[in-house]
Amino acid sequence: MRLHEALALLLLLCIHGGAEAGGDGFVRVQGTHFVLNGNPFFANGFNAYWLMTLGADPSQRSKAAGAGLSVARTWAFSDGGSNALQYSPGRYNENTFQWAREQGQNIGSDDEFFTNPVVKGFYKNHIKTVLTRVNTITGVAYKDDPTIMAWELMNEPRCQSDLSGRTIQSWITEMAAHVKSIDARHLLEAGLEGFYGAAAKNPSGYQVGTDFIADNQAPGIDFATVHAYPDQWLAPGVDDGASQLRFLGRWLDAHVADARAKLGKPLVVAEFGASRRSGGEEQRDAVFGEVYAKVYESARARGPAAGALFWQLLAEGMDSYGDGYEVVLGQAPGTDGVIATQSRRLQGLARAFKQARRRNGKAGKGAKGGSN
Repeated sequence: MRLHEALALLLLLCIHGGAEAGGDGFVRVQGTHFVLNGNPFFANGFNAYWLMTLGADPSQRSKAAGAGLSVARTWAFSDGGSNALQYSPGRYNENTFQWAREQGQNIGSDDEFFTNPVVKGFYKNHIKTVLTRVNTITGVAYKDDPTIMAWELMNEPRCQSDLSGRTIQSWITEMAAHVKSIDARHLLEAGLEGFYGAAAKNPSGYQVGTDFIADNQAPGIDFATVHAYPDQWLAPGVDDGASQLRFLGRWLDAHVADARAKLGKPLVVAEFGASRRSGGEEQRDAVFGEVYAKVYESARARGPAAGALFWQLLAEGMDSYGDGYEVVLGQAPGTDGVIATQSRRLQGLARAFKQARRRNGKAGKGAKGGSN
């Protein structure tokens, strides 16, 4: 969701997990799959960009756990305070946004974020500060904390001044190397919406200076992401729910296939949703169901789709943050049920794969022993 052309480091937090015998609690990649302590890991989660401003409401933590949600995606910087980028919901401090002007830099557009050496230096400093900060409660530096599943370079990068995609590809390569030089333990992804370099492949002719294939092939990028907002992306007049669901199915199928055949990496639907203001809760639940079905279908077949994070989870009393896409657990039983069902299905799949792995391991040992 493009709240603004905000460019910042994000993080994906594992709500559940931890170290088991023989593991260290870090989520890792094996081929096109995520593993946690050597076992399959699937992510059913949510977006909560506001998390670092308002903190985690204890009452919402239990609800998230009850729905089986396992990953939260949030900004790795606060959007509150007098010098914040976002000083109130939807309102941005332009002076803060144009960091480099006070350094004597002539910044002509937001696209120069990707090329101006001073701005890139500011961003690298931000990365280093976040990754090396020590949690005052646990005493663990963020770069060493397995509660963090992955880092994201940027939310929905776009560079309209270079539709060839070379500018963003160069930036991703440079920044991925910087992150990995500080933190080689955590996974990293670029934050892409999934648009292709060829406009014909995109909804409504979208072309934004990114390419799903080339950008995710950059060294240091561990897995791919795709976003899905059919109610926003389709051409004017294409607003019926059935058309949106057909587009959504094709969009996800294409990215699952490319993640498997062209990237060889896991895929996460890092944002998806449907506005209740236009389609109502029934259409929202249909969109959630379609995304979840595609993820489960791929995961069950040992494909690359490994999870989905809906936009957005709010706590009760956060009406000012509402954008029509919000989910407040406990207020829409139908949506709650769709979410919880997906969590149970993915958890069951992970258990089944884990048990099969153990059986195969025992069978292998038995065969080896019998041949001696």
